[in-house]
Amino acid sequence: MNEGMAPNGDGRQRNRDATLEKGAAVLEKLSANIGRVMRGQKASIRKLLAAFAGGGHVLLEDYPGTGKTTLAKALALSLTASFSRIQFTPDLLPSDILGVSVFNPKDQAFAFHKGPIFTNILLADEINRASPRTQSALLEAMAEAQVSVDGRLIALKDLFFVVATQNPVETAGTYPLPEAQMDRFAMRFGLGYVDAETEMAVLTDQTFGHPIQNLAPCADLAEAVILNRAVSLVRVSDSIKRYMVELVRSTRHAKGVVLGAGPRASLALMKVCQALALMDSSDFVTPDLVQEIAVCVIAHRLVLDPQAHFSGLTGQEVVKEILTLVPVPN
Repeated sequence: MNEGMAPNGDGRQRNRDATLEKGAAVLEKLSANIGRVMRGQKASIRKLLAAFAGGGHVLLEDYPGTGKTTLAKALALSLTASFSRIQFTPDLLPSDILGVSVFNPKDQAFAFHKGPIFTNILLADEINRASPRTQSALLEAMAEAQVSVDGRLIALKDLFFVVATQNPVETAGTYPLPEAQMDRFAMRFGLGYVDAETEMAVLTDQTFGHPIQNLAPCADLAEAVILNRAVSLVRVSDSIKRYMVELVRSTRHAKGVVLGAGPRASLALMKVCQALALMDSSDFVTPDLVQEIAVCVIAHRLVLDPQAHFSGLTGQEVVKEILTLVPVPN
């Protein structure tokens, strides 16, 4: 081929296949590395990496001691990327997250000191303990990868991934996340308790210290950036897109639902499913991947009417029922 000529169809296909292969290899390395620390949590690791590769953010909601913080730290330590942790408390201020301008007497000018949000991976621990004013400091960053400070916009790093945690049983001194913020999370899921044998293995692993202390990076930042490109190359047929859209639209008139999921849910569902397909070394999305992850992507975006809520209905149950009603494409 002469220099400057556009690659032919075979060349483009080879480039696509090579990118998909690299992306799948990176995900496999990350999964294995995190699995060294997170015993018995293969499904949770799969979900976290799917959101990470798909460019979304994750809300981990589970009981204390299930490994929420450890999972987020294990991902960060598996990459040569910057990592920040913010422990959310009622007295936390937006400036504690975004940063603050400090007057320099020598220069007679204000200099902006960046806060912990200027990182690649951000762990927002117990996010529901901070006030809504502070929680809102994350909204622009999660949606647009930028922050507004002192009347100017500052872009965040090319790779910006938020893992937030919250405890579902402690409500004293907490502030429920508003619907707009919940919608910024691509997925919400819990880790659950491991079985007895796995819990015994955890005890053995931590006899002389926590295994996360010895966790070394297995992928660099450039490989992580490849993931997003590889995910975008996974094919999604029109019939699968229609299936995703119908699932999301069905929540808007489901019984007991006041506010259904919006188009952002459809987009997140597509991206996460593309990432799952990549993890399975497939170059196209199948209906079973949609069914596998739909609850984690859609349920947390629903607002139930008070009567349905107090009767015990949950967003997860609504989505599960919709999955049984919407026809599955061939």
